[in-house]
Amino acid sequence: MLAVCALLALLSGGRAYALDPGAVMKLCLGENDVKIEVINQLADSGDPAVLPLLQALTDGTLSVTADGKQALIISDAGVRDAVTLKPASTAAADAEKVVINNQIRSALDSAIAALKLSSPGKDDRLAATEELQRQANEDLLPLIDRAMAKERDPDVLSALRMAQACTHLKSRDPALRMAAVKMLAQSSRGNVKELLSALLAKGDDGQYAEPDGAIRAEIGKVIKGIDGSAGASDLLGMVFTGLSLGSILLLVALGLAITFGLMGIINMAHGELLMAGAYTTYLIHALFQRYLPDHFAWYLLAAVPASFLVAALVGMAMERCVIRFLYGRPLETLLATWGISLLLIQTVRMIFGAQNVEVMNPKWMSGGWKAAGGLVLPYNRIFIILFALIVVLLVWLVLNKTRLGLFVRAVTQNRSMADCVGVPTQRVDLMAFGLGSGIAGLGGCALSQIGNVGPELGQNYIVDSFMVVVLGGVGQLAGTVLAALGLGGVSKLLEPHAGAVLAKILLLVFIIVFIQKRPQGMFAPKGRSVEN
Repeated sequence: MLAVCALLALLSGGRAYALDPGAVMKLCLGENDVKIEVINQLADSGDPAVLPLLQALTDGTLSVTADGKQALIISDAGVRDAVTLKPASTAAADAEKVVINNQIRSALDSAIAALKLSSPGKDDRLAATEELQRQANEDLLPLIDRAMAKERDPDVLSALRMAQACTHLKSRDPALRMAAVKMLAQSSRGNVKELLSALLAKGDDGQYAEPDGAIRAEIGKVIKGIDGSAGASDLLGMVFTGLSLGSILLLVALGLAITFGLMGIINMAHGELLMAGAYTTYLIHALFQRYLPDHFAWYLLAAVPASFLVAALVGMAMERCVIRFLYGRPLETLLATWGISLLLIQTVRMIFGAQNVEVMNPKWMSGGWKAAGGLVLPYNRIFIILFALIVVLLVWLVLNKTRLGLFVRAVTQNRSMADCVGVPTQRVDLMAFGLGSGIAGLGGCALSQIGNVGPELGQNYIVDSFMVVVLGGVGQLAGTVLAALGLGGVSKLLEPHAGAVLAKILLLVFIIVFIQKRPQGMFAPKGRSVEN
């Protein structure tokens, strides 16, 4: 209690703590109506120096001596005079605690919240304003008006307007109530509908909480508008979540589209390349946290190239040591890469353990952007969408503007002819596999920013990534982009109605039917194979 009193004294801006002893004794000995009147007068003073007294009354630590001449605050910190807050020599044994009822407690809560509006901390002022909204005490309107005149923070100012409107809703003046309803219609705060709906409820006597029919009609219009905005906001949220999921699928499937499209390899270990990138990000995160804490916010600048490089090296080692000996043997390749995936998972378990590890977002990726209707778009998912677009652009530049990209496209269209004209197909296979694996590592880096990293991370995306590649068209960059974003968006639109499992089943059925009608996917490969 002593610490609370000291803090509240600081909020007063260093002014001396001085109260009218007569008012304090009325607060201790007066009737309930007198106590409420004194509480409102103290709140109307706007002086945070009276907060310790009101807080003591709320906490049950305010007492009065047996002779009724001195008010004391008796707490674990000791006995103090309620007027001066100085230690009191008066014996506290005979002091009688001041008892309050719920009506007085409600007035105290409103008064304390109102006085805390002078706090220098934004969070304290917001919390105080929220309390004023719940209490809606008309006697505190002058204090709210003064706080609005002084407030400069837009969030606190918006909350104060909300508190003012909530208070006006209980006014006896119908014009003020109507104005409050119209003001609340412009608010983006989430509890407006609940607040207004309560006014349309009927009491035990069959009467509406809001007696004026015109105001009830306006409330109905406002609630209808809120429902419409909420529907649009929910739709926007689902579209954004679908884009986020589609961006993740795109990062996972992009590398698979290159390796599968170039060499026809069904790489069941592709998900573990994703895992390799995620754990590389975790290591960079841990190194920055331990050795470069002052630069921790920029650890992703090192994690992105490192995750690409590690995953690319793992993929190139896989191609050089195993896959190159199994070209043209799809079943053996599938089984071999599945075995490699199990080996990589167990290796990670031995090094990092079977439990998931957490990768913290840098500060600039924490929080979210507040869109219309109270919708919050997380910064980390916005980052993933932008990151996926940048990766797609870089891959397009590599495939269309570099010598390696020219060789990759030549081998993809006709491997035998490319070999005949001098294209080093084995080296192209190695580099292309490294490129596709590195892109999977970038996907793991992005995934580490929206969830925990674990040994089975890649297993959750391998099936979906194959569906994206097949639907978009083998080896087709544009098809992969459209398929990933389309599957992600449709999946999130279906989930609220059909559930996650049924939504995935419906998508799988759609893909099967689509491939039956168009085996080459949305975009057919260009060129002719040697078999045609």
